[in-house]
Amino acid sequence: MQKTNAAVRAAEPIKPGLFGALGFHSKLKSTHGSWMSREEAIMGTAIRVELWHEEPTRGEAALDAVMEEMHRIDRTMSPFKPESELSRINREAARAPVPISKEMFDLIARSVEFSQLSDGMFDITFASVGCMFDYRNGIKPTADRIAAALPGIDYRHLRMDRRECTIQFARSGVRIDLGGIAKGYAVDNCIALLKSRGVKEALVMAGGDSRVLGDRRGRPWMIGIRDPRRKEDMVAMLPLVDTAISTSGDYERCFEADGVRYHHILDPKTGNSAFGVRSVTIIGPDATTTEGISKSVFIMGPERGIRFAESLPGIDAVIIDGDGNMHYTAGLRRESPQSRAGESGF
Repeated sequence: MQKTNAAVRAAEPIKPGLFGALGFHSKLKSTHGSWMSREEAIMGTAIRVELWHEEPTRGEAALDAVMEEMHRIDRTMSPFKPESELSRINREAARAPVPISKEMFDLIARSVEFSQLSDGMFDITFASVGCMFDYRNGIKPTADRIAAALPGIDYRHLRMDRRECTIQFARSGVRIDLGGIAKGYAVDNCIALLKSRGVKEALVMAGGDSRVLGDRRGRPWMIGIRDPRRKEDMVAMLPLVDTAISTSGDYERCFEADGVRYHHILDPKTGNSAFGVRSVTIIGPDATTTEGISKSVFIMGPERGIRFAESLPGIDAVIIDGDGNMHYTAGLRRESPQSRAGESGF
């Protein structure tokens, strides 16, 4: 696997953002100013923003701007809003090329890069089958319906013309869903927005996708990895600085039937939920990357997933397999504080 693939961008070293941050020795900063935060339900998930600002009025305006951006992306990229740009693509692209915004074109193109990088494990055309699952009401399509729709899952069905800024589906029955990358993209947009407003220390979270800007007033941000089977428990706490982290789990949208857990992370090869993993956490340079990689690794499974993550520059992974065992990349093993007396981590 080449380590320069375009899907993984700006992969700067993220230390001391990992376990090395436990030895963070920066002098605590002036207390002039205050922390402020905001939470809303947007994009079908919990959005949280926390930031430090010397001027409360400007800080509140920054919080407003972040939530407005989250709503804008939801209006554009939601597959559930008939008026969204994504819904228009799904309605029209099987018939003719559909003109789309540069933003949408670039994000779909980035998704295709992740598909190529992961040998098709990441594939936004999963929605060709995924649209038939109803996780809220516990409805799963029959094996016959899945088999009939499965040929629609293939990122190579997406015909994109950069010069004309259009997309067309190569066959009928194809649908796309940006749920595996849009939240990370939204988080990155909001971090850029905060930087443009002079914010130097912040956390933006969209469900399982987070990115931290700077540190937390002289200390690292502590981000937990939840236990996939016990919602209130954490299996690890990661000290992070200026980096992104995404967790994908089989508990996010799921139901159980006949002793089987069906969840929203579908294996493109089968059209069914990927089994053998409970959760995957990816640490990397930006949230678009970490979200896309987390879905790929989940479907690959522990052994292949760890090898894949270790082949990528600036990427680390924590995988909790189907038996509850934890696997993590060599970069985390080197930084793990387990060997340090009196410290805890994994």
